[in-house]
Amino acid sequence: MKDKTNRPKSLAARRTMRPGLFSFHLTGWLLVLTCFIPRLAANPLRIYIVTDLEGASGVYKFAQTREARNPLGEKAKEYLMGDIAAVVRGLRAANVSEIVVLDGHGSQAFVPHLMEPGAKYITGKPRPGPLTCLDESFDGLIQLGAHAMMGTPDGVLAHTQSSRTENRYWYNGVESGELAQCAAIAGYHGIPPIMVTGDEATCREATKFFGSNCVTVAVKRGITREAAMLYPFDETRQALYEGARRAVAAIPRCQPYKLSLPIQAKKEYLVFDSSSRLKTSEYF
Repeated sequence: MKDKTNRPKSLAARRTMRPGLFSFHLTGWLLVLTCFIPRLAANPLRIYIVTDLEGASGVYKFAQTREARNPLGEKAKEYLMGDIAAVVRGLRAANVSEIVVLDGHGSQAFVPHLMEPGAKYITGKPRPGPLTCLDESFDGLIQLGAHAMMGTPDGVLAHTQSSRTENRYWYNGVESGELAQCAAIAGYHGIPPIMVTGDEATCREATKFFGSNCVTVAVKRGITREAAMLYPFDETRQALYEGARRAVAAIPRCQPYKLSLPIQAKKEYLVFDSSSRLKTSEYF
């Protein structure tokens, strides 16, 4: 009869006889995870949002955007805050750690008591620089409530910087609106545009300048400069929420928008006198 005492032990038996080996492997994996988790926590996602009013849901005429403290304008600000809230919620759902929202409308458009929790909001003037507090620590730029450049036929409230003097700008021979202007500043810091919201013309312009990886969300469709096909708020806010989540996922595929140096700039604008409007150009 064979001696059963010399048979190889089963895996379970070996673990029973050598518990220290199993404990070592478990402890080793825990150490690996312990080293990995702080590295993730040390690099939280930071997103910078610059807003405008003309591209918000429900906004389609200059009477809603130009004069401060008028009933139409105050209601339009509420529309904007609803759009911001949807995007902030989407970013938070995508595990963004820090969100900074800049009031980019000339006459300012934030309503403090309607600010969505989970973000920090910058408003008021004067302030340093066009995109205050933006630096290379941010992972992506979102332009929310944006509008198409001056001269866009189907762009709702289309203009560049000033709708009253009908400014137009060219950089290195390419006519550019506020989308490209903001993105170029972010590009200086190496930050890619990851999302643009506004009317369909604005979204088309964003794709032209930033490529198809930049997420676009259209909240209305322009017919003329002050006429639009509006979409229900429930639908636009859901689209904005989902778009924000997709924008975070798109960050690795988005590239900063940069202008080649030296930059050749041209500005064209109207000068008003008592009898006529004169078109003037400046080169920089």
